[in-house]
Formats: sequence, C-alpha cells, structure tokens
Amino acid sequence: MPPSPSPALPKIKLSPRGAGRLKAGHVWVYRSDLVAADGIAPGALVTVVDPRGKPLGTALYSSSSQIAIRLICHEPVADLPALLRHRIADAISFRERFVRDTNAYRVIFSEADFLPGLIVDRYNDVLSMQILTQAMDSSLVRETVLSELVQRLRPTAIAERVDPRVRELESLSPRASALLYGQKTAATFTMNGVQFHFAALEGQKTGAFLDQRENYAAAAQYAQGEALDVFCYQGGFALHLAPRCSHVTAVDSSRPALEVADQNAALNQKLLGQNEIEWIEANAFDLLKDYAAANRRYDTIVLDPPAFAKTKRDLDAALRGYKELNLRALKMLRPGGILVTCSCSYHLGQADFLEMLSGAALDAHRTLRLLEVRGQAQDHPILLNVPETSYLKCVIATVS
Repeated sequence: MPPSPSPALPKIKLSPRGAGRLKAGHVWVYRSDLVAADGIAPGALVTVVDPRGKPLGTALYSSSSQIAIRLICHEPVADLPALLRHRIADAISFRERFVRDTNAYRVIFSEADFLPGLIVDRYNDVLSMQILTQAMDSSLVRETVLSELVQRLRPTAIAERVDPRVRELESLSPRASALLYGQKTAATFTMNGVQFHFAALEGQKTGAFLDQRENYAAAAQYAQGEALDVFCYQGGFALHLAPRCSHVTAVDSSRPALEVADQNAALNQKLLGQNEIEWIEANAFDLLKDYAAANRRYDTIVLDPPAFAKTKRDLDAALRGYKELNLRALKMLRPGGILVTCSCSYHLGQADFLEMLSGAALDAHRTLRLLEVRGQAQDHPILLNVPETSYLKCVIATVS
C-alpha cells in the first residue's frame, strides 16, 4: 500500500520530473521541480506528493538551497527524533561490521546513511560533526543527534566544524566552529598502524581525509624506491609509503599542514626507522615543472589534489589541470614505476577520469597497466541510485 500523507505535515507538490526523480530512487528534488511550496517554514518536515496528489514520502525542506527537497523516508514520519535515533544506530552498526584497522572513520555520511545534511567523523575518542542543511540545524535535531552520539559512542568530546559558505547558502545564521560537548580538542588516532595528530577545530574538512584510508594501505602495498607525494597535506600517503620506500619527498602549499605532517612523522619514528621523508612547501604545478626540467626521476608518485571541479562549469578547466599533473608525473616515473592518482571531484566521473589519464599517458609516450581502480573507504558508503554519494577516484598503475 502507498504511504498516506500525515495530516500534521505540510504538503509540497512536485512536477512530473521531480516525482520521477524520487520514484527512480534518488532522494533530492531541485527547487525548479516544486509546483508549490508557499508558506513552508525553513527546514520543515513535509510530505511530498506527485502531480496527482499521490504521496511519495516524507522529506526535509530547505527554503534557500537549490536542493529544496531531501527525502528522508518513503513512509509518513510521526516522530522525527525517534527516526533520527534509529538511523544513527544503524549507521554505527554498519561501521562495526565493515571498518577495520583504525579508530578514525566516518560515523554518519549524510544521504548515504539516510540522514541528509549530517556528517559525523570519529577520531579516537573525539567526534567531529558538520551540519549542512536547515533541517539538521534545528534545535530539536541538534539535541537529538548530540544526545544519541554521546549515549552510543561515549566520546570525550564532540566538536562542530562549520563551513561558512554552506551556512550562507542555506540562509543559516553565522556560527563559529566550537566544542558542543566535553573539553578535549586534540587526540591521536591510528589508520593502518600509522599514527596521526588530530586537532578538533583546525585543518581541512573535519580534520583529516578519512575517505582515503583504504587507498593509503593499497598504495603502500605497491610503493617502491624513491617516492614523490604531491598535495601531501598532513602526510597521509607519505607516512604509509615511507616504510616501503628508500626516500619520500612530500609536497604541499600549506605550511601549517606540513608542520602537522612533520609532527606525525615524529609520532611514527619507530615505524619509519631510517627511512626519511622530506617535506617541501611549494606550488605543485610549479614544482613538477621544475623537477621535470631538472630530469628528476622517481619510482613511485602519488597525486592527491583538492577538488578541481566543484561545479559542472569547472569541469573543462579541471580536466586540463588533472591532465597536466598526470602528464608531468608520468614523464618523471622510471620504467616499472608506480603511479597513484586521485580525484575527489564528484563532477568528474570515473570514466572521464580514466579517459583523461589515458590521454596523459599517450601524450607522455608511456604505457599504463592498471593495478587497481578504487574509490572511497567503506565508511563512506555509496547509494547506487544517488550518484552524488560516489565522488572519490583512486587509480594505481604501473608505467612502462
């Protein structure tokens, strides 16, 4: 039986295209596909119906974002806090089944955990949380999420990491990153036997790039000889490569990131032994150009740049940037060398990324043999009908 609309919830009628999107399994509806949403409060829980008035489920509404509807349940929702508690419990249970060799992982991944607009990461005994939508920013939701996380995970502290641009797009009042629970702002966490410092209110994203955790381990399996890690940030790839390589050069444009990377290296002195990591502050494009001109050669090169394509409009320029990086890296690899190349741009799909890499190899007069084509770690699950939940590409290849 189809769900019946809850009389307590306001209704929003969708266009045929918007209704079709939900029926096809997606959970977003864009503002242009709302037939009418007058008088709906920002962040409200609403019933969405098709053009004939047939209910399609319960959703969270944004009065500001172009993503106006985020479906949260195909059935009527009478008790939102109870639903949130259930979804949080399910997300934690999922990680208990699939996360290994770490005490740092994504606990809640927004739409992929059926909690749209909520991100929670765990760094040992400290949680880092991001609120991305009007609905998740409501007092009721905040209090429910916070109390459930405290009860189920027993953290020492919970910090909120604020993205000012997201709050502006959602017409939310400005808010500073801050502790929501406890007093601890620093921790040490472990991925694949490698230790890292964590500062709850500093650094990019929620503090580290947890989505690369399994790729770090995979890259380490193939690493050899002299290695170059470009866009190294706080040393995720470099520290995993170092025990397998004779020397690692790690490059980033951020001095604060490199300072943390050096501290992370000190944490892992026993693991690294006599193997060295040389940290270099530089623009990656300039450095690769200079190193190529100087005929520098490596046995392993890692490319892990930030997202070049943050919108569809950026895609052409992003492809040029990715190709330039990979072209220079391919020219610098010795025969039999290992290339680990990544993209976290959702708008650049895997097929286009591989096509770019193929073009770079042709231009560099090198042959690539794929070893692995990877994605994000399992604590960042992918919903098959919501392609936006799949964004990270990681290709490992040998070069001849």
